[in-house]
Amino acid sequence: MDFKGQVALVTGAGRGIGQAIAESLATLGVNIAVVDLSADDAGAVAEGLVRMGVRAIPVTADVSNADSVKDMFSTVVKEFGGMDILVNNAGITRDALLLRMKEEDWDSVIDVNLKSVFLCSKEAVKIMSKRRYGRVVNIASVVAFMGNPGQANYSASKAGIVGLTKTIAKEYAGRGITANAVAPGFIMTAMTEKLPDNVKDEMKKAIPMGKLGTVQDVANAVVFLSSPDAGYITGQVVHVNGGMYM
Repeated sequence: MDFKGQVALVTGAGRGIGQAIAESLATLGVNIAVVDLSADDAGAVAEGLVRMGVRAIPVTADVSNADSVKDMFSTVVKEFGGMDILVNNAGITRDALLLRMKEEDWDSVIDVNLKSVFLCSKEAVKIMSKRRYGRVVNIASVVAFMGNPGQANYSASKAGIVGLTKTIAKEYAGRGITANAVAPGFIMTAMTEKLPDNVKDEMKKAIPMGKLGTVQDVANAVVFLSSPDAGYITGQVVHVNGGMYM
């Protein structure tokens, strides 16, 4: 896959899946805008990418806020002159059963997980349309398709991402822009590593492969969909879940 010095903006890139995506793209020569709400996390990841030999900048932004998103894209365009790849990865959870879920927890998850995809994609396609080229990759989740007790807000936000991805794909295919989603299943992250062994064992029982995925498994799918090689793939969801959902 030849990215020829392209520029990617990755949200939620300060740790976990987002960091793995940023690092995987950087290994292929992609210059990266590392976006995160935490300036320290974004800065640390960006420093690591620079040591890998690419240009990288940390950008602190609240991707659920329209003004913050506009400032973020202005910074990226000023630094890199444009962008080719947008990875909407930022996300949070605020779990509770439906009857116990607070309205503010519903709103915050929808804003960070779904509204951010709307705001960032809207700005990105303006840039990409002028170039007649672009890749938008959105991180959904297996729970968008299966649901999950205690995650009404999260499941709804991720299901919304799927519908939004397909709409972006239809609206901008004629301008050389593809839009696809990656739906991870149970992935081993810093959060899941802290779970008791019996909980992790129960999670594995739901997966035909019998193991949790890695952040690299997700990053590999994102890299392909971000590449020129995926130019005839749009409006699709790639499931990375070890067979948990088929």
